[in-house]
Amino acid sequence: MAQGFTMREQAATLADFLARHPGSLVLTGAGLSTASGIPDYRDRDGVRRGRQPIQGPEFRRSQAVQRRYWARSMVGYPTLSRATPNRGHHAIAALESEGRIGSVLTQNVDGLHQQAGSRAVLELHGNIHAVMCMECRSAFSRAQVQEQLLAANPGIAAEQAKPLPDGDAQLEPDDLESFTLPVCLHCGGALTPDVVFFGDNVPPARTAAALDQMARADALLVIGSSLMVYSGFRFCRLATAAGKPIAAVNLGRTRADDLLSLKIEASSEEILPQVQELLNHQGA
Repeated sequence: MAQGFTMREQAATLADFLARHPGSLVLTGAGLSTASGIPDYRDRDGVRRGRQPIQGPEFRRSQAVQRRYWARSMVGYPTLSRATPNRGHHAIAALESEGRIGSVLTQNVDGLHQQAGSRAVLELHGNIHAVMCMECRSAFSRAQVQEQLLAANPGIAAEQAKPLPDGDAQLEPDDLESFTLPVCLHCGGALTPDVVFFGDNVPPARTAAALDQMARADALLVIGSSLMVYSGFRFCRLATAAGKPIAAVNLGRTRADDLLSLKIEASSEEILPQVQELLNHQGA
């Protein structure tokens, strides 16, 4: 474990790890995007903050749950839509383009990897900027749905609320019965964000693609994830079973601490650009 060292020394240790494992699968979580102004889910001990998240089965069967989700999302989405990639995202994109890492598997739904220029990105839990009709499966942009929400609910649109992860907001209106839900412009059906809710499974084809990425990788690098959700932790178990080393950059404990061959407790926005710089210097 790289503890008690300077940031530069820790960066050098991680650069050496990637130099020895240029085919590493990079698994990223919410901690990578906090420097972009998007709150994360958990504290340094991995304990989830705030109330329990909406469960997928509840969302699909209850209009009351849909009203709660879309009202909070309408208020919280602007924070997410204005977010831009930070230096950590840009460093990962640069490492990919320079052949220093393999592919990127992200638990995030914010789309910031693609904005930063990463190309080999698999979004394990979907993308919050996409919306689908639950009836006819038509696709819409989240920005388009936001316009519909704002026009139909001007009173709630004026609310000021604390931003929460993934475009959510701390908003509990006393009565949402009058809240107008967004609907499909083609069939009038109910809409859902194109993300994997808690209580739902990652689509089989996406799971298969992620497992293939892990099988082809020569190591695993975890960035900004506590790995408390099994859909991320499973890749650490797979890497361990295959004898592949695991490194992690995370502020606080992870579920896989006992499986790591290298752990660096540092801000990904600060250390990753240094890692990229050191690798470029080594290759000069």
